[in-house]
Amino acid sequence: MQLEHLNLVVSDINKSLEFYNVMFPSWRIRTQGKAQWYGIERNWLHFGDDYNYLTFNDEGIGKNRDLTGHQIGLAHFAYRTENLNALITRMTDAGFQPHHIGPDNPFRKNAYFIDPDGYEIEFVEYLSDLPEQRNNNG
Repeated sequence: MQLEHLNLVVSDINKSLEFYNVMFPSWRIRTQGKAQWYGIERNWLHFGDDYNYLTFNDEGIGKNRDLTGHQIGLAHFAYRTENLNALITRMTDAGFQPHHIGPDNPFRKNAYFIDPDGYEIEFVEYLSDLPEQRNNNG
């Protein structure tokens, strides 16, 4: 079993696409349309590759949860990358700064970014193929 997609409510699909297209330059808009969601018509689209994607739905209102708080809700979602430094360079060149860099660990590197709607995305690069090292948080 593997995660296929995440469905995110956003305020502006174009701003989301601008941000995520830098993270995933090989992804594309797979399909898009309009739908009713409890009385509100909103645009949606699937952005990804043939196997994984993000769904963006516009007409989001309000603010995302405070990431420094203790409210119930999504804390962050994460992707594995083979080259964290290249991803950080690509993002900063496009004007998106890391929210924070993970602590030093001999077996992995990670960095976090905040998207235009306040979702936190972690990227992790593993420096070991051994599960006992990769999964060691000590």
